[in-house]
Amino acid sequence: MPGARPESMGPVCAVTAWRTSTRRVGSGGAWVGAGAAVSGAWSWEVAVAVVEASLTLPNSTGAPPNLLPVTQPISFSAGLPETVLDPEPAEALAALAAALDRPDGERRDAVSAVVGRWPRFLDGWARLGQLARDPVEGYACARVGYHRGLDRLRQSGWRGSGYVRWTHETNRGFLRALDGLRQRAGEIGEADEEARCAEFLLQLEPGWHQIDVTEVHA
Repeated sequence: MPGARPESMGPVCAVTAWRTSTRRVGSGGAWVGAGAAVSGAWSWEVAVAVVEASLTLPNSTGAPPNLLPVTQPISFSAGLPETVLDPEPAEALAALAAALDRPDGERRDAVSAVVGRWPRFLDGWARLGQLARDPVEGYACARVGYHRGLDRLRQSGWRGSGYVRWTHETNRGFLRALDGLRQRAGEIGEADEEARCAEFLLQLEPGWHQIDVTEVHA
């Protein structure tokens, strides 16, 4: 999963942390990361535990953090950066809304026509993945939306870390595509990719597992 490694110690990309500090013991065994083990198969609770463990910084003294000696000036920052994608064309948004209002038997083809007209429309790809006729088709659509979304994020100044919040309407197409990739990866047996996508979602939107699923699939 793309994500630039920070040059200095600090919060890291969840996917990078998963790759470098986490391992799975045995088939269907425990997830082990940052000195802690979480038993059982993958779940949102496992993903949250891994992300939280990756953000715990070690110290070499063994002393509690509040008792460590102050050897350098203390500085404060605004925290991790937040990226907000530019809006999609108004005409594309209206066409997608109309396509989603079509009867069940016509909806997929209508959304497909919208994506064919606006192939960079992230929410179009995400919705098409949700309406796919089988998991493989859904996986392919979600992956296109995900990779096009990464391109858009980089164009908007994203450098591999920081938040992409659901509260911003323009971010929702990318987040839907990433969540669709997570779901479809699980459906075709790609458990490792399912877990990486879940952790990446939590890095971008830490409250993802609390979002109403009906909003994601609305």
